[in-house]
Parts: sequence; C-alpha cells; structure tokens
Amino acid sequence: MRNVVLFSFILLLVLIIFCANRTPKSKEPSSWIINEAQSFYHHVKYNSHSGYEHIWPDMEFGWNIIVGTLIGIFGAAFGSVGGVGGGGIFVPMLILIIGFDPKSATAISKCMVTGAAISSVFFNLKLRHPTLDIPMIDYDLVLLNAPVIILGISIGVVISVVFADWMITVLLIIIFIVTSMKAFLKGLDTWKKETIMKKEAIKLLESTATSSGEVEYKFLPSCPNDGPQKEILQGTILSNIRWKKFGLLCFVWFAVLLLQITKQNYTTTCSMTYWILSLLQIPVTVGVSMYQAIGLYQGKKITVSKQDHGTHWPLHLLILSLCCALLAGILGGLLGVGSGFVMGPLFIELGIAPQVASATATLGMTFTASISVVQYYLLNRFPVPYALYLTLVATVAAYIGQKIIDKLINIFQRASLIIFVLSFTILVSAIALGGVGISHMIEKIQRNEYMGFEDLCY
Repeated sequence: MRNVVLFSFILLLVLIIFCANRTPKSKEPSSWIINEAQSFYHHVKYNSHSGYEHIWPDMEFGWNIIVGTLIGIFGAAFGSVGGVGGGGIFVPMLILIIGFDPKSATAISKCMVTGAAISSVFFNLKLRHPTLDIPMIDYDLVLLNAPVIILGISIGVVISVVFADWMITVLLIIIFIVTSMKAFLKGLDTWKKETIMKKEAIKLLESTATSSGEVEYKFLPSCPNDGPQKEILQGTILSNIRWKKFGLLCFVWFAVLLLQITKQNYTTTCSMTYWILSLLQIPVTVGVSMYQAIGLYQGKKITVSKQDHGTHWPLHLLILSLCCALLAGILGGLLGVGSGFVMGPLFIELGIAPQVASATATLGMTFTASISVVQYYLLNRFPVPYALYLTLVATVAAYIGQKIIDKLINIFQRASLIIFVLSFTILVSAIALGGVGISHMIEKIQRNEYMGFEDLCY
C-alpha cells in the first residue's frame, strides 16, 4: 500500500510536468510557445463566454430509469458491504444510462454515496466488534483520517478544474486496478487462514466429542492476536458512539462547511479573501488529524481494533495513513467516488478485521461525502427530485446489502467475503470510470480540442 501511494503521487507529478513541457511540433521553440499560448487563450475565451452547460434529463418513467435503478441498487449494496460507497458505479450509470453531464453526475453520485453511507452507519452503530468488547466502528481511525480526507476533497475540486481529463483518467485506472489486486490478494490470504482455523476447530470439537452439528464460526483472521471470535452482540446506538471523538468530527465538518459557504457566496474566485478562506481549512483539518496522530505516536491513544492493539504507532505508518487519506479525498473531489476506495483496503492492510474496516471507512465516508452534497446543493449542481429518488434507492439497497452480507458471513463462516466484494467493486469501478474517461478523451482528440491545463480563475 505504501508503494501504491508513493507511486500515485509521483505519477501525478509526472503528469503535471509532461503537460507543462510537451514536445513541440514545430522546430522553432518560440513559434511553438506562441501557438500554445494562443490556443490556451482562445480556449479560455471560448469557455468564459459559453459557460458550462448542465444536462438534466426529465424525470420520466422509462427504460433508463429502470436500468439506472437496478444498477444503483447493485452499486449501493456492493459498495456499502466493502465500505467504498459505490460512486465508481454510480457516475458511469448516471452519464451513460440516465444521460446527465459529468459534473451533475458527480454531484448526484455524492448524494447516493451519502445515503448509502448513512444507512450503513445506522446498521453498524448497533453492532459490537467481532472479537473485542468495543463498538464495531473504530473512532480513532476515523478521527485520524477523516479530517485530512475532507481537506483532500477541497484539493480534488481545484484539481478537477485545472487538470485535463486524460490525466485524471490515467491516475484513476492505475490506482483502482492496483488497489483492487492488492485487496484480492489480501482476501485470498484471509480465506486460507479461515480454512485452516475451521479445520482446527473441527478437529478440536471432534477430539473433545462436544459437538453434534455445525461448527460455529469461532475465529476471524486479521483480528488482534487472531483470538477467538465472540458472538457479535447488538447494543444501543447511543452506547456505541464515542461522543468526544464524534464531536471533533462534527466540529471539522461544520467548520469546513462554513468556510466553503463563505468562500462561495461572499468572495470572488482567486481573490485574496478566496485564498485566505481556502487556506484556513488546513489548520482546521490537519490540526485535528495531527492531534490524533501525536496521541497514537506517543501511545496516549490506541486503536484497539488494530492487530497489535495500535499502541505506539510508528511514524512511517502514520505518514502512510495520512497520505492515503489525502489521496482518497483528492480522488473523491475529482471523481465523485467515496473515500472508502482507498481507506477500506488500507485498513485491511493494517490488520483490521474486514467488518470493522468496512464499518470504519463508511463512517468517515459519511462525513466526507455529506459535506460535498451540501456544497453541490448550494451551487445548484443537481436536480433535487432525481437526487432524492436515487439517494432513497441507494439508502435502502445499502441497508439490504449489509443484512445480506451479515447472513452470508454466518452461513459460510468467512469474513473474507467482505474483502472479495471490496476488490470486485473497485475493479468494476475502474473499468466503468476508466471506460467513460477514455471515450471522452478519444472524442476530444478527434475534435482537436485543447487537452492541457485549464484556467482556475476564468
């Protein structure tokens, strides 16, 4: 995972340099520079006069609504199980099936991700950890990563305006495919451990002659010390919430939202006030994450659900986690996908139980996706009736998906099913989003459109 994050940031830097220093077609450097400058000027001038046109199809019952609903149910169910939200499936569906423009599709996708995440969090808030007497959701991990993810979303929104589509598409395909493969390999490893433990449990029961039927699922790999799994109990929602940490997350949410609303309604783009309000997000978000990181590094705070009980996190692991959180936020701001596409696999790599990794990533995604929804609503980026309908579909499907996977884990006695669902969802998202991005890129090449950097301030 560390190599994936490092490679992603290096690739992003290479794309910037490549776009800024493309090989000139003309032999005269000065001539090429003039041509490029003129091309950029006419491109910006054209866009500034024409503006971006949103495409909002009428909400009429037809095949596209039916197919879109079915795909939305599939994406929300699988996305909620893996803790990734399903945005990688929602966005292509909204563009190709229902007919929204990319920016509106991204906004509605965030609404659907938020609905699915809230539904999953409601389901998980009633559950306890599979092997420990703690809530299913690890609030320490959420508090460490969610504020940085929110900052990354703001950066991703800026990058989405400046960067060319082909840069985003290349970065997306590479990150998603590599992440999917790593999750799949982790799932295979967990499956093998579960098989060994089940055989050991059967032998133990046969030797003691105390079993007369099915063997209960007693072990769960990737839990602290691989200890025995207790029966997953349900508690009240209020008793499973860690109010101090939840309050800090709410503080970051409201503070960043207030800054965004002030910036969008009372400043001019690229003005001094605009940049001051943008930069004020850094102390708010990074300050809370650093508070949590210092506590984990010094051993004052612990992540109990981690394999070594999370005491005294090493510095390189904290840096990796925060970099992954920043990358997850940037991808969310760029593409309208949930941060769980990066954070879910990361938590599993850290040794977190699959159920806990999914539940924890989903809570963080609730905060990060919902703040985007409020901003998109204030900007009038999506039609409310369509958004309400599709969000309701995603909310119901996510809850049903959580119920089904809970039953399947008990039937097959394998928590690794969550990891396989996570890997499959990321792979499908890579293919769908990558396909849409490549098709748009080909169309621009055929029309000889400008494919360099855009102007943030026009």
